[in-house]
Amino acid sequence: MVFLPINNLLLALATPLANHGVAVNHFNLGARAVQPLGNAVPLRIMPLGASITFGQASTHGNGYRAELRTQLTTAGNKVNMVGSRQSGTMADNDVEGWPGLRIEQVHQKALDPKSVSKFRPNVFLINAGTNDAVQNKNVSTAGERMEAMITDLYRLSPRAVIVLSTLLMNKGQATEQNVLNINRQFVNLVNKLRNSGRRIVLADMHNDAGPVWSDLADETHPNDGGYRKMANIWFAGLLATSDEGWLQAPEYVQNLPDSGPN
Repeated sequence: MVFLPINNLLLALATPLANHGVAVNHFNLGARAVQPLGNAVPLRIMPLGASITFGQASTHGNGYRAELRTQLTTAGNKVNMVGSRQSGTMADNDVEGWPGLRIEQVHQKALDPKSVSKFRPNVFLINAGTNDAVQNKNVSTAGERMEAMITDLYRLSPRAVIVLSTLLMNKGQATEQNVLNINRQFVNLVNKLRNSGRRIVLADMHNDAGPVWSDLADETHPNDGGYRKMANIWFAGLLATSDEGWLQAPEYVQNLPDSGPN
């Protein structure tokens, strides 16, 4: 399998992100992979979601997180991944990923005192809704339930920016139709929230730059190559938040360093 160099892939990602109202600097975007985001603001990142966020089906259990963290630290940012759980071989392996859970269930986990209110991240990376699609459960209200969760995330961590992922392609025909339905709701939600002044970006994973069928380890979860593609799209989404000037230093939390273990 062949993967585009990060510079070329970031340039390729500029168009799909821009199509969803994301402010993307098209000029020399790839070169910015070695420039700090947000004037080198520390990034306290909470990966939030279900099994894909947890890293299921990756050989190392890191999913997209290790690759993304390396990209961000190489660019010049301090990074601390935070969450109430741990997954993967990477040293900074904290995560808020809950396999099998739907959007409203992930929301409840985020409200736990051991989660968002404990860490107060300045970045949320959200990939949730796949289980809603797989279980064919309340698909028509996915956008509303995602909005309810995002509202609470901003309340609990006011300095945060949110990068919301569309759902990945799915090999199951019925599930894929649900995925497309949910993705339309997420696009509309991001546009609505941006128009109301919220600091949110859409990371479009459901295209040729994201994991395609050959990048899936099963019907739903990426293999290692698919997770690398996800990391690149997350990185481009974070660049967009930097372009907007949205990245703020995280709130002070006692005994919580700016950098996680390397």
